[in-house]
Amino acid sequence: MTTPTADVDVLCVGHASYDLVFSVPRHPLPDEKIFADGFIGCGGGPAANAAILVSRLGFTAAFAGYLGQDLYGDMHSQEFVQAGVDTRLIVLGASPTPISTVLVKPDGKRALVNYKGDTKPLPSGSVDFTRIKPGVILFDGHEPHISLPLAKHARRAGNDVDGTSEGSLLAKHARRAGIATVLDAGSLHQGTSALLDHVDYLVCSQKFAHQYASDEQTALRQLSEVAPTVVITLGEAGLIWRRGQEQGTLPAYPVTAIDTTGAGDAFHGAFAAALSAGMDWPELLRYASAAGALCCTKTGAREGLPWKQEHQALFAQSLPAA
Repeated sequence: MTTPTADVDVLCVGHASYDLVFSVPRHPLPDEKIFADGFIGCGGGPAANAAILVSRLGFTAAFAGYLGQDLYGDMHSQEFVQAGVDTRLIVLGASPTPISTVLVKPDGKRALVNYKGDTKPLPSGSVDFTRIKPGVILFDGHEPHISLPLAKHARRAGNDVDGTSEGSLLAKHARRAGIATVLDAGSLHQGTSALLDHVDYLVCSQKFAHQYASDEQTALRQLSEVAPTVVITLGEAGLIWRRGQEQGTLPAYPVTAIDTTGAGDAFHGAFAAALSAGMDWPELLRYASAAGALCCTKTGAREGLPWKQEHQALFAQSLPAA
């Protein structure tokens, strides 16, 4: 599935954490102790989950980001290796691996608390991207110092018609092969804001759209002035999109939601994988939507990421009329 000049289908750049997921009957009241009905400990983080998802769907994936040299970092690294994710661009350090505590309620809604301690975003230049040749690069915005220069290189190199480039070897590869760049805009913060106008595909959550503008349609219109292609996911309401002068909607696959944690990560990973495979636009959107929907049917983001066989089964089904 890789292009002739790429050695990995999708490079996922961003956040890796370790998730402690508790299934609870309801949200606890102030000063109240409640008991969880279930517990899962697993790796997490938008870009990290996307890399696992890409691999599970039968594509090749690499992850670039930080993990601490601690118990949670070790366990997360093992999950990457077991999934076949390329780990050569992971930076290990003494600061702790970020931890997320997730409370999942019976309706599938969740509450999340993240702890990073003194762990800071990686500084520019801390990852040598010349060691890899991706077909598509997916950013989650949580590593802005390494992401922005990479996105600029890919964009500049891809538009460099005279064959010259001041960028790295990766930028030269981008000029030859055309590396597509995707931003997972889950929420509006410094990292996602910096990357908005430096990617080819801006794939936003409903939360991001409401933070950016008064409503989804206004956000779609305004964001389309920034990025060539914009998609806004709306959960069970499906998605809306715009590419140049074209725009449209897509309904969601009907599933029974148990836990929505990681659904966006699955959507973005499948979106990037489909781009690397050269799928046409309507097929690509359905492919990504099937992955996001399936992730909602299990507890825990990492546990919910679908495998190729179950994904293909849902992807083959027709969507309900919009």
